[in-house]
Amino acid sequence: MKPILQNLVEMTGHRDHIRLEVSVLSTLQKLSGIIEIRALELFTDGGQPHLRPRTWVENGQLTSTDSEAAADPRRQSLEHYPALRECIAHHGDSALDSPRKGRYVLWLPVWMHEKVHTCLEITQSRPFSAHKLDVLKGVFHVYQNYQSLLDYSERDALTGLFNRKTFDEQFSRHTAMQGMPSQTGEAVEAMATEELSADNEQIEQWLAVVDIDHFKQVNDRFGHLYGDEVLILIANILRSSFRSHDRIFRFGGEEFVVLLRSTTLSTAHKVFNRFRMTVQEYSFPQVGQVTVSLGFVSTSKGAPVEILGQADQALYYAKEHGRNQVCYYDELIASGQLAAKVVGNDDVELF
Repeated sequence: MKPILQNLVEMTGHRDHIRLEVSVLSTLQKLSGIIEIRALELFTDGGQPHLRPRTWVENGQLTSTDSEAAADPRRQSLEHYPALRECIAHHGDSALDSPRKGRYVLWLPVWMHEKVHTCLEITQSRPFSAHKLDVLKGVFHVYQNYQSLLDYSERDALTGLFNRKTFDEQFSRHTAMQGMPSQTGEAVEAMATEELSADNEQIEQWLAVVDIDHFKQVNDRFGHLYGDEVLILIANILRSSFRSHDRIFRFGGEEFVVLLRSTTLSTAHKVFNRFRMTVQEYSFPQVGQVTVSLGFVSTSKGAPVEILGQADQALYYAKEHGRNQVCYYDELIASGQLAAKVVGNDDVELF
């Protein structure tokens, strides 16, 4: 019992969901009789539920991936896991199955906001005893509760999007890890920065800063209650406009940030403009039409503060030249419409 308690102490010391996931699998892996352990990511593709391994054991070490789930060649339909599918359909807390002789599987879905996005899968060569199930579920409940606490601390109370603090942590880690393998043994798969698309376009990561046009007038004319409703609806449009592995943040006020992952410049233009048009065409209750301006930049070069500053410059160019448009920083620089600025960590205050 003492090693388990020590591992629980280590597990709850993490402030990152993936590292916490790796830690709980490491804790469970040390229990006797377990032959395989994985964390599965559940997602919807083409309207159908799928899953793929997100953390697993490879060459004796736990390995994680942060790649796009829908593009993962290891993904499988949830239909191939009938016991787990039934468990989720009935909002269950665990599922057991024995797909073949000498292989007994326990699934523990992580419920959050009435949905399951992650499930722990534990396999052993003999049936699970009642005592073993109690121990496994006890460790799992500590993990699930701590995941919920982490999730709560990472999100904006009004919109449910990730907050500014979470952006600072994730983006700093993103820029530090870009193109680099993990050095911790908890290998998080590096995101491709030199990959080419089928049309030989560079596949990169993109950061966009979004601002609601004339939002102060919405608050002044209709009141803060309707202003809050606009923010919530914009957040919902953001969620539906981007993929599950992209990241969306509310910076506060009427400003949002999007991290668009692994796509080309032409696709980034299309995706950001599609979002802008969706907002423009949406009928906001009482308020009517609302528009947004957006500035974006590649995250491949520069420190986090420089990248964010460049996207911010592109955003304010859009706002000063008509609003309701998408501006790409490098294009503005190349055309001479915007002058490059040297941004230092100590001499800039964003927003």
